[in-house]
Amino acid sequence: MFDKILIANRGEIACRVMETARDMGVGTVAVYSDADAGAKHVAMADEAVHIGGAAPAESYLKGDVIIQAALATGAQAIHPGYGFLSENPDFVDAVEQAGLIFIGPSADAIRKMGLKDAAKALMHEAGVPVVPGYHGDNQDPAFLAEEARKIGYPVLIKAVAGGGGKGMRLVEAGSEFAEALISAQNEARTAFGNEAVLIEKFIQQPRHIEVQVFGDGTTAVHLFERDCSLQRRHQKVIEEAPAPDMPLAVRNAMGAAGVRAAEAIGYKGAGTVEFIVDGSDGLREDGFWFMEMNTRLQVEHPVTELITGVDLVEWQLRVASGEALPKAQDALTITGHAFEARLYAEDVPAGFLPATGRLAQLRFPKGVRADSGVRAGDEISPNYDPMIAKVIVHGPTREVALRQLARGLEHTQVAGTVTNLAFLGSLARHAGFAKGEVDTGLIARDIDALVQTPVATPAIFAQAALAASGLDQTGSATTGFNLWGPLERTVLLRHGEDEVACKLMSDGPDEAAIRVGDSVVQARRIAGRWMFDGVPGAVTFCEGDQVTVFANYGMAFDVIDPLARESDGAGGSGMTLAPMPGRVVSVHVAVGQTVAEGDRLVVLEAMKMEHSMTAARDGVVAEVLVAAGDQVEAGAPLIRLEDEDD
Repeated sequence: MFDKILIANRGEIACRVMETARDMGVGTVAVYSDADAGAKHVAMADEAVHIGGAAPAESYLKGDVIIQAALATGAQAIHPGYGFLSENPDFVDAVEQAGLIFIGPSADAIRKMGLKDAAKALMHEAGVPVVPGYHGDNQDPAFLAEEARKIGYPVLIKAVAGGGGKGMRLVEAGSEFAEALISAQNEARTAFGNEAVLIEKFIQQPRHIEVQVFGDGTTAVHLFERDCSLQRRHQKVIEEAPAPDMPLAVRNAMGAAGVRAAEAIGYKGAGTVEFIVDGSDGLREDGFWFMEMNTRLQVEHPVTELITGVDLVEWQLRVASGEALPKAQDALTITGHAFEARLYAEDVPAGFLPATGRLAQLRFPKGVRADSGVRAGDEISPNYDPMIAKVIVHGPTREVALRQLARGLEHTQVAGTVTNLAFLGSLARHAGFAKGEVDTGLIARDIDALVQTPVATPAIFAQAALAASGLDQTGSATTGFNLWGPLERTVLLRHGEDEVACKLMSDGPDEAAIRVGDSVVQARRIAGRWMFDGVPGAVTFCEGDQVTVFANYGMAFDVIDPLARESDGAGGSGMTLAPMPGRVVSVHVAVGQTVAEGDRLVVLEAMKMEHSMTAARDGVVAEVLVAAGDQVEAGAPLIRLEDEDD
């Protein structure tokens, strides 16, 4: 076994690897960028080495600098985590040439699976079923359009390199193909440096089921399947293991196909074979097809760990150090059911836009496993993926585990930035999902119901006002009030677009009446807990001029100082502002051009995704304030329309 390893990654996965390494008595070396000097993974490691600037290209993608850090610290092996250099065969070659061990598959195996078109051809030869499509080298747009016509719409355009939904477009008609192809190629070029695409048939009621495999370079085993069908824009949201309604015969067939795929390339370490599955008429042995193989540990690996009792990172370290596979296939079994929900800093009502900000509060309830690379007080950086944590649960049955997930999300506390927590909670309580009616289109079909913004009731406003005044803390009847004044105080709160004046009237240290608009909420502290109109209040958190009431997955209120109100003229309806930090990919309008509501004005790239900024109303372009290639901050003006009364 190794004495010391370097983790060539950051955030949640770096922390996850360090936890197992520490349990095994293996020393750890972290690497960090300028933006991550105070990060959790740096604090957890035994040693840490600075490797460059905040941008990944200046730090986490600099393989030569990372290898030098490993050599300088005496690390014997490098664990790549996922993302960054984890599936870069040139990096694997360089690691081994430096006399170090790469904790993962060979460069040859990564190359064979790195391009989706070549991988599909290889899998076809190995007897693994593949989806009908075009996987060749001809990238002429007219040729690709003709291949799409032959396959039959709808089709998927997919980047041959990379994953995570980048460079992927669904095309439902021939008239949409040309524009979708350009968009997919642009995104693929930016994300992977390779604009080549493949075309394949789109399965109408698809399920995304993947098989966890593990090999020693010669033989392989599978650790059963995960269902990752709950997706938005081809990105996974909630994963589970095992797949619901999975017949034993189909599980065995899919597992065997995954093992054939791994053994066909001499796979070593942890990997995932992803299948697209036709869920229109139940799961069948002839109804699944190879989609791609991820030659690394997956984000969703914890659900497999919980149902099998296997620590996959421990297996990675053991096999990489020369040990045999820890278990044979017949020794692996499934116990219970597990779910994982990905908690992100993102503005769901605004279209799932990535968000930044400082995590003022971050706390998870007992009974859940929370894999996270951030802590309360940390900043969500615009330079990296905005994941906050993975909320993971395990129960004896799917029904019990799903209830545990719903409760775990309900009692998770996040303050300081917007998140998708309420969206995840809605999914966990979705009636169809609870029944196992799962396919990749579920979120899109029910998106309006899933993203409804919770309403702040008078009782919740009252809780925020009580917390903002300090009256919720143990004290005297005069806490929060002025000398010589009546025992009344008004707190002005803003929640979303609503501003409400809340008048607090104290009746003693344990009682208050709070007038919220036309309603009066009676608050009383009983046995140390505040009750509002007889109902227990939620936990509250105050920092600066913001109060968060942890009801309905967390509701934030700004406390407004009436003497220091900001004017409302921060841009007006004619100004298009950047909703997040990012790079301007393209500008689609010019000064003097007439635009209609919904017309595309600017395309921004942020957190590896492209986002179209559209006109909020009809008008004429007065100013174009950015150009392609510009880096902009959140709130930066992009386009100004002429005033409507001009």
